[in-house]
Amino acid sequence: MKIISIANQKGGCGKTTTAINLVAALSANGQRTLLIDLDPQAHATLGLDRDDRFSVYNVISRITPRKMAFKDIIQKVEKNFDIVPSNVLVGTLEQELADEIGREMKLVEAIDSVKAGYDYIIIDCPPSLGFLTVNALRASNEVIITVETSRFSVQGVDHLMDIINLIRERLNHEIEPRVLVTMFDSRLRHSFSMLDKIRVKFSDMLLGTIVHTNVKLKESAVMGKTVLSYDKYCRGAKDYYSLAKELLAIDKVPLADNFEPETVLAPVVRAKDDLVEDDAPAITVDFSQRMKDVVAHELEAMAETTFTLNAPDAQSVYVAGSFNEWSLNGFCRMNKENGLWTLRLPLDPGVYQYQFVIDGRWQADPANDRKEPNGFGDMNSVVKVGANG
Repeated sequence: MKIISIANQKGGCGKTTTAINLVAALSANGQRTLLIDLDPQAHATLGLDRDDRFSVYNVISRITPRKMAFKDIIQKVEKNFDIVPSNVLVGTLEQELADEIGREMKLVEAIDSVKAGYDYIIIDCPPSLGFLTVNALRASNEVIITVETSRFSVQGVDHLMDIINLIRERLNHEIEPRVLVTMFDSRLRHSFSMLDKIRVKFSDMLLGTIVHTNVKLKESAVMGKTVLSYDKYCRGAKDYYSLAKELLAIDKVPLADNFEPETVLAPVVRAKDDLVEDDAPAITVDFSQRMKDVVAHELEAMAETTFTLNAPDAQSVYVAGSFNEWSLNGFCRMNKENGLWTLRLPLDPGVYQYQFVIDGRWQADPANDRKEPNGFGDMNSVVKVGANG
């Protein structure tokens, strides 16, 4: 059984969205999961349209007239998905228990009574580093720190790491920190610039999955649903499926046969206005040498196809297409030499659509006359790969 906190001192970086949809994705794999809403704003409770009359406050408080245990307030959301709700009264616990000895163990004691019934317990922390967050971290084996591609969100990681180190030193409790990039907009050059900085700064903690900006994530919260039940084929759902798969792989948990929805071609969408949100192509991070070795071994028998682009002023160029579900990672980053960008990819024989991503902007191959409309007012380049590449 594993307990994972979702945290960052900065608000608005996808903590609650990640908590809700990670639990949904884990439960879709048959894992018995419990979401504990520890945020007095109760956004997870609200986002799942749950009753908030009784909450963590009734479990931890000494002065509540309705003292309860977790088993009394747990509500069922979906199959294998339960929630402990929150409400505004949870915010009073910090003041109430300020002088109590062992106050940092209150959540540990409450969880002990129910943890045998779950494979994963996910805690949605408040956007602060006070009593509630310390309780969550003390109860957890791991913490996932959600980071949007902004300077302030990255600073929040540093502050949270100070608390993690303090808990290790003062309470003799080890927590495995992991960093998850969220709200990534692949249409903006700034996003790629910040992603590079995050990869350098947190390389040893960075998860391989990236959660993209996706309007379906917001729509599902408005409807009181998880994104997987709202639209399981959207980019947001696929990102959280990928995150769950990554965590299960780390924990060596086998995947159910029907765990992931069938693969669909991710549309290439570029908005003229940077403020417009829509499904964006998947972007994942090359997060381990072992992954490179495994993929290289699997691709040895495939023919190689060379992609080239003349763009001497570009800072970074990727090639993405139907051969890799339109994702960007270390394997599809092109190499520059004398102003010419090239990349050799081992591809099975077949017909593929693709585009280049030049400093974050998508465009068809100017040197390839074979193009097809992608249904979004744009054209994808087309390449036919023979038996010899």
